[in-house]
Amino acid sequence: MNIIDATNLLLGRFATVAAKKALLGEEIVIVNCENAIISGKKEEIIERYKQKVKRGIPLKGPYFPKQSDLVVRRTIRGMLPFKTAKGREAFKRVMCYTHVPSEYQNKKLESIKTAHVSKLPSLYYMRLGDVCRLLGGKK
Repeated sequence: MNIIDATNLLLGRFATVAAKKALLGEEIVIVNCENAIISGKKEEIIERYKQKVKRGIPLKGPYFPKQSDLVVRRTIRGMLPFKTAKGREAFKRVMCYTHVPSEYQNKKLESIKTAHVSKLPSLYYMRLGDVCRLLGGKK
């Protein structure tokens, strides 16, 4: 079981690592999802995510989540072959939390060095929790 701490990690980069490990059959737990980083200018990030939320028909979908842990899980789902049985099984092995649950409190949290925010060439980024609050979500 891999427990990944998403604090100061770029969303897309750690999501690809999590998706690959899930496809290989490993259990993935991601904690502190509200502290994940999305790179880009603030206005562009907000506009992109508002467009994703408003897409579709209210009664039919597609629906895009507004909570940070569900946004991370949806991002990982987009990196899996979700329409196949292998992809669906891999997606069931991914769990995301906005905090550290008590069952994982004393376990070792790992970080992904290649996905750290210090790898960004610019200083334009936002935390996922702030984006979700602007979309109308709780965290």
